[in-house]
Amino acid sequence: MNTTGKFLLIGAMLLATLSGCATQSNRDPLESVNRGIYKFNDTVDNAAIKPVAGAYKAVVPGAVRTGVNNFFTNLGTVVTVINDLLQLKLSNAMTNAGRFVINSTFGLAGILDVASMDGVEKTNNDFGQTLAVWGWENSAYLVLPFLGPSTVRDAGGLAVDSYAFDPIYYVNDVPARNSALAVKFVDRRSQYLPASDLLDEAALDPYAFMRDAYLQRRDRQINGEENDPAPEDHWEDSSAGASEEVAVATDSE
Repeated sequence: MNTTGKFLLIGAMLLATLSGCATQSNRDPLESVNRGIYKFNDTVDNAAIKPVAGAYKAVVPGAVRTGVNNFFTNLGTVVTVINDLLQLKLSNAMTNAGRFVINSTFGLAGILDVASMDGVEKTNNDFGQTLAVWGWENSAYLVLPFLGPSTVRDAGGLAVDSYAFDPIYYVNDVPARNSALAVKFVDRRSQYLPASDLLDEAALDPYAFMRDAYLQRRDRQINGEENDPAPEDHWEDSSAGASEEVAVATDSE
C-alpha cells in the first residue's frame, strides 16, 4: 500500500472512531480539545481577522460588497446543485441550476442576484447534509482551526465540497485561487461582525453558546426546516445561528 493509501486508511479509521464517540446526549466528546481550538480561533480572530474584516467593511462601498458576496454565493450554487442531485432532490436541483444560469448570464457572472429579483426560490445544500441523508445522522462536535464550529461529519463534507465541487478550487492559477478564497473569507466574516460582538457581550460561556447554536441550526438544516445560510461557510452557519439565540436570550431578560 502506498503512502497516500495509508493516510487515507488512517483518516477513515479516525473518522469512524470519532463518529462513534458521539451520542444524542453527548455530542461534544472532544470538548477539551475543542475549547483549546476555540480559544486559539478567538485570539486569531480578535488580533487579525476581525480587524481586517472591519477595515474591509469600512473602506469598501456597500454596493461593491454586495456584488462580491453575490458572486461567491452564485459559485456556491454549484455545490448545492450537486448535493441536491446526490440526495435525489431533483426539483431543488433544477431550481438552483436555473438560478445559477440566470445569475451567471443576466447577473454579470453572479454579481447581480437577478434570480432573487425574479422571485426564484433559493435553497442551500452541502455534502455534510448529504452524508446525514445517507445515514450519518449523529456526529461529534468539532471546532476547526480558523473555520470554527463543525462536526466530524461536516468537516469531511466541507473537504469534499471544497476540493471536489467548488469551482474556485478548479482555478489552476494558485495565487489567483488563494486570493479569491481570501476575499471570500474576509467578505463573509465582515457580514457577521455585529453578531460576534453581541455573542461576546451576551453569552456567559461563548463556547457553549456557539456550540449549541451551531448544532441546533445544523439539525434544522438537515431536517429541511431551514435553508440558510450558505452551506460552505462556517462563519455564516455559526454566527447567524448564534445571533438568533442571543437575540432570544436578550429579549427574554
